[in-house]
Amino acid sequence: MTTSSPKTFFVTGVSSGLGRAFAQGALDAGHHVIGTVRQPEDAAAFAALAPDRAFPLVLDVTNYAAIPAAIADAEVRAGPIDVLVNNAGYGHEGVLEESSMDDLQRQFAANVFGPVAMMKAVLPGMRERRRGHIVNVTSMGGFITMPGISFYCGSKFALEGISESLGKEVAGFGIHVTALAPGQFRTDWAGRSMDRAPRSISDYDPVMDPLRAARQAKSGNQPGDPAKAAQALLALVEAENPPTRLFLGTDALGLVDQKLDAMKGERDRWDALSRSTSFAA
Repeated sequence: MTTSSPKTFFVTGVSSGLGRAFAQGALDAGHHVIGTVRQPEDAAAFAALAPDRAFPLVLDVTNYAAIPAAIADAEVRAGPIDVLVNNAGYGHEGVLEESSMDDLQRQFAANVFGPVAMMKAVLPGMRERRRGHIVNVTSMGGFITMPGISFYCGSKFALEGISESLGKEVAGFGIHVTALAPGQFRTDWAGRSMDRAPRSISDYDPVMDPLRAARQAKSGNQPGDPAKAAQALLALVEAENPPTRLFLGTDALGLVDQKLDAMKGERDRWDALSRSTSFAA
């Protein structure tokens, strides 16, 4: 059980993966958890985890119009929301040229527009109470990039930027906003949860074929432990001054460090051209 006061968590996408781990960790710590699922049968399974503290909610986060009423109903049942964890989402694999505009729309609907609709629904109550914590689950792919997941990286970059900017808007209300950026965790993200564009352009074979094979082979063998990610989430929401961004996993930290070094080197190499665009003093 938790040593702090019990909180009410609202976690999207609790049927499996990190969402289920986040919800389970919060329940084990004595908190109340409202969890969204997309199928009624998953709702019953979630409620059984803690009959008095697990509150399932059948909701598709891309049904933006349904979200405000769903939030209001959940708060009647479970109490005011202290922590929103925007976890629901999925990955799209495919080079940009082979991926459709419909693919892009669906990716941003789930990974950006849905989380924004959730934030807009919980913010009035958090602002009125002058407290709350919004945790947007992004990805190391919201800072580093890899070929073959450009739409996914774009959606996570967008959510990272929205999170950082929102944090500055609501800091004066006692509301914290953190982008939680996992590396590779042992979930089914790269398996059944991955949407894959059909291959059609052979020029991309040298890039995509080994990447797709390696990602599928690693599915189920990723280095990150979801239960430990849940403990990190609990530590995050108890922090007096939580970070704007928290990376999870040594793999994420290593790739982030590589990008920061590369960015610094490129910035320095092009310093003169960057400065050449200002009016002369």
